[in-house]
Amino acid sequence: MHASRAKISNRNNNLAPAGFRERIETSSVMNYELLGKTGLRVSPLALGTMTFGTDWGWGASEDTARALFNTYLDGGGNFIDTADVYTNGTSEQFIGKFMHERNARDHVVLATKYSFNAAPGDPNAGGNGRKNLLRALEGSLRRLQTDYIDLYWVHAWDTVTPVEEVMHTLNAAVESGKIRYIGLSDCPAWYVARAQTIAELRGWERLAGLQLEYNLVERSIEHEFVPLALELGLGICVWSPLASGLLTGKYTRDNLRDGRLKAVQGSGNPSFARITAKPRNWEIVSALNDIAKETGRPAAQIALNWIATRPGVSAILLGATKLEQLKANLQVLDFALPAELSARLEEVSRPELVTPYMFYGPEMQAMQTGGAVVSHEPLWLRAS
Repeated sequence: MHASRAKISNRNNNLAPAGFRERIETSSVMNYELLGKTGLRVSPLALGTMTFGTDWGWGASEDTARALFNTYLDGGGNFIDTADVYTNGTSEQFIGKFMHERNARDHVVLATKYSFNAAPGDPNAGGNGRKNLLRALEGSLRRLQTDYIDLYWVHAWDTVTPVEEVMHTLNAAVESGKIRYIGLSDCPAWYVARAQTIAELRGWERLAGLQLEYNLVERSIEHEFVPLALELGLGICVWSPLASGLLTGKYTRDNLRDGRLKAVQGSGNPSFARITAKPRNWEIVSALNDIAKETGRPAAQIALNWIATRPGVSAILLGATKLEQLKANLQVLDFALPAELSARLEEVSRPELVTPYMFYGPEMQAMQTGGAVVSHEPLWLRAS
């Protein structure tokens, strides 16, 4: 989808004031893109705010979070992502306060999520159903000090709520004006396809995007979700592009140091525990560190640049607890990784080709085409 975001388009720049043109030419964060098949303009680098608040034993204090928020907006970013459960609601509260302080609500593309339980023991205080969706939405609006959400995500599939109920309730919330756009996070590909098809057939609000984990040590979405997103017009927003910090270059197999990666190991969340458990992941880290040395750039910048420019990706979520981390990461689209180095990362991190996806590769497809090259469209059609 994105051949090279490092090349910033100057189309129509001559129509903008000089100072604005300078910001565009020096910051690829300002090179906005449409989210999926919508008219919503978003920064390709979004600010992930699971780090806002220290309620979970790590993260950023209010003053640090405010500095991160302001630095991101001052750098041209406009896409803020949070969730009702992040730091027990503190993340949303901080964002609401910061937007109010800057009078920035209309400028910000504000995304939040619902699904996880807010009252243990009460089955209707969690899940994807209508009762919890509307409860969670009202709570988020209150904490965020706003009367509408730009992008509302289903945080995770609950396995039981009928998809028709979810999509109908989301559509009603859009029609009420409390939500502008909708998306799914951490749902099966078949569920996403069914949800989008139902919305199209019934004239309901269509899904705008998918939020999924994607990084050099977790590339399984390439099997099905990336083709799905390209086919159905969904923008992929990537969470954990640095694998909870594993790909920053500061960790070794024998020393996780103090920080988020060490803190989350005992959280009971399997998505965190597996990060350091696979020996292959440390081989990827080693290759990444070698390339960082060759290029003279931080390992985090290399890892973020590589994932941000993959097919189907609309935005990556940058999470930070320190201002210098965010400033460095806002530069990740200001360079192009040499093709040979990108290929090395692709090879060392290539996901296992499991069934049935092995049938869709060039070797097996040649058995259908008789060895001829067949493309679904001319290769030049989307060239820029």
